[in-house]
Amino acid sequence: MSADLPDRAPRVRRPIVRCRADAGWIALGALLLVLSALPVHPHRAPGAERSVFRAVNDGPTLPFSPVWAVMQLGNIVAVPAAALAALAARRPRLAGALALGGAAAYVLAKVVKQFVERGRPASVLGHVVIRGTPSLGLGFVSGHAGVVTVLAVVAAPWVSRRWRWVLAVVAALVCTARVYVGAHLPLDVVGGAAVGMIAGGTSRLIIGRPPPCS
Repeated sequence: MSADLPDRAPRVRRPIVRCRADAGWIALGALLLVLSALPVHPHRAPGAERSVFRAVNDGPTLPFSPVWAVMQLGNIVAVPAAALAALAARRPRLAGALALGGAAAYVLAKVVKQFVERGRPASVLGHVVIRGTPSLGLGFVSGHAGVVTVLAVVAAPWVSRRWRWVLAVVAALVCTARVYVGAHLPLDVVGGAAVGMIAGGTSRLIIGRPPPCS
């Protein structure tokens, strides 16, 4: 007689919650967006912003290839790539949240650009070091900063605390890289990160996230 085969254990579904912290990301992002937009002027940059920009943009020359690779993590193409990776990991709810948040960040960034019209650093400051292909269009807010931040905010509840730190570091590197290559001024990336927070918190509230609320 053949031995009975053991039943396959059913896959346990993770519970989904919606937390006050998700709304907190929206509030924090909205506040940060307003505070970063207030000092913005079409033809000049505040003194503190100029100092930060010079410190980063005039920094030591780095190999461009790794800098370019880091910046692609904030490219809009990173949104469908992250969603597909979540689907491959059998996390359809996370995939939906990433797609929704990424789309929301992209649209919101386009809207903000029309209300706060500031060009790229080379049109605001003199002696800007441009690395790679010059970026065109309006500078505030940074779309790259918005994309990488929304992906980090949405993914954070689904990963361990160690990986949350990795996500935060990656987001900071992308924002710094955009200033380093001369594509954005510091307030541009702060505003972009704020857009990502708003979109990420909204996505988490709509789609839900795994517990605990933290």
